[in-house]
Amino acid sequence: MKVLLAHTPEMRRNYYGNRSLNGLRAAAEVVLHESDETLVSASLVRAAKDVDIIVADRMTEGRGEIFAQLPRLRAFVRCAVDIRNVDIEAASNAGVLVTRAGPGFVQAVAELAVGFMVDLSRGVSRATADYHAGRRPEARMGRQLAGSKIGIIGYGSIGRYLADIAKVMRMEVLVADPFATVSDSAIRQVGLDELLAASDYVVCLAIANEQTENLIGEAALARMQKHAVFVNLSRGNLVDEAALAKALLEYRIAGAAMDVGRAPDQMPNPELAKYPNVIATPHVGGLTPQAIEYQSLETVRQVEAIVKGEAPQGAVNAERWTRRP
Repeated sequence: MKVLLAHTPEMRRNYYGNRSLNGLRAAAEVVLHESDETLVSASLVRAAKDVDIIVADRMTEGRGEIFAQLPRLRAFVRCAVDIRNVDIEAASNAGVLVTRAGPGFVQAVAELAVGFMVDLSRGVSRATADYHAGRRPEARMGRQLAGSKIGIIGYGSIGRYLADIAKVMRMEVLVADPFATVSDSAIRQVGLDELLAASDYVVCLAIANEQTENLIGEAALARMQKHAVFVNLSRGNLVDEAALAKALLEYRIAGAAMDVGRAPDQMPNPELAKYPNVIATPHVGGLTPQAIEYQSLETVRQVEAIVKGEAPQGAVNAERWTRRP
């Protein structure tokens, strides 16, 4: 069986790795995408015309028109959790299996959240920038995490892990998630409005979908305290960036940190990232060797199962998979 690894060389270096590539080659014949341009529609069809399986990075879209044009294709394997840019219905109509990777980045993203909170509270990035520029930094009063309130929006895998870290750090933990049940008596589950009004640190980890589009907008930001900070480690479309920009410029909140945004590939908005009360990173929350290998090795296991004609763990439309080997 033949597999197209659709990652560009840079994405392959950062998000796949030699161990996983060797595992993939042991399971099937592998075709590598060697261009620096992301494969889209027509170019993806050309690259995948003779393959049975596409292993795609998060940037490679599975648009609806490609599946009918690839009669040999049996499966579209996503090396990421997010499959919003894959047309599941079109794939299912064509009998193509779609899979997704599990969240192997839980610890990495939660650790970055802690780093963001410390930086925003103690001015680490600000002081470092001053030193690098030859300026004398101002010694400003900070805030310690212990004794502060953290409000976690979304109580999934990352939210639960971050809550456990926050408890160890002696923070008071509030959680807002209408679809989760919090059984830990040390964590207080509240509505979103109460969380926003009470928290010193608001960390957004909610799932991105139509219901959560612009969840954090002008009204939500107005409920936050002036000394509070907002951290987004979920997806850019949960935040109304114009409203956030206004709140930051008017110092109605103290600051923000973001690893995601509405720029291409879910990167932070460069204009917003320039603000003096903002710290930003280029979508690196899950970019650690452990997190990346977890997901890439999962795609190897999925390909191994598909080659055998089995629907692997992570399949999202197994009941409509008709192009089995």
